[in-house]
Amino acid sequence: MNSNDSKERLQNSFEQKSWTEIKASSSWQIFKIMAEFVEGFEKLSRIGPCVSIFGSARTQPDSPYYQVAEEIGKLLVAKGYGVITGGGPGIMEAGNKGAREAGGKSVGLNIDLPFEQTHNPYIDADKLLNFDYFFVRKLMFIKYAQGFIVLPGGFGTLDELFEALTLIQTHKIGKFPIILVGKSYWGGLMDWLRQTVQVTESNISPEDLDLLHLVDGAAEAVQVIEDFYSRFVLSPNF
Repeated sequence: MNSNDSKERLQNSFEQKSWTEIKASSSWQIFKIMAEFVEGFEKLSRIGPCVSIFGSARTQPDSPYYQVAEEIGKLLVAKGYGVITGGGPGIMEAGNKGAREAGGKSVGLNIDLPFEQTHNPYIDADKLLNFDYFFVRKLMFIKYAQGFIVLPGGFGTLDELFEALTLIQTHKIGKFPIILVGKSYWGGLMDWLRQTVQVTESNISPEDLDLLHLVDGAAEAVQVIEDFYSRFVLSPNF
């Protein structure tokens, strides 16, 4: 989005609107949101156990993290799980590619953006959903996943990570495993959470950090999922 577009959107947000205009706009928005929820629930309620893979859309195929994500997709399928990603390029593409090549379920929850995001070609045709609203898309990630594997990414990846953490911490969803892949990438964040957020400011509890598992390789990441479900003998969350 260029600066002129940003300025125009900002100006439009301050324009006075009549009650009729506000009501009409809000009503259509409500119907669009409902439609996205209904389509998501209908398609995803039948997919079976899956793991959500989060990560950057900007990661190139020659990146080691792309290759790790692809391997994670293959290993998850071998263990009986499908793969859910954000449907775009980069890490998301790698996860879908691994699942597809291993013969498993490959789900893509794509978001319509003015730049960067188009869906990748490794998503099952009947398991591609397109969303306008981030909050609806994030609900689908959370509701239909048995675990979350997070590879390096930017603001969107962090948003998805902390959404899952918050819902688990507040007991809004079950205590599903969250795995961070890449110790060199995530180590600084973990140190900050531990030293500043927990110890210095007491804004989280020590056990909150136990929700996160920090690993380096694909096999190690998938093993955390396997260990969790073999220990608790839990069934899918839907």
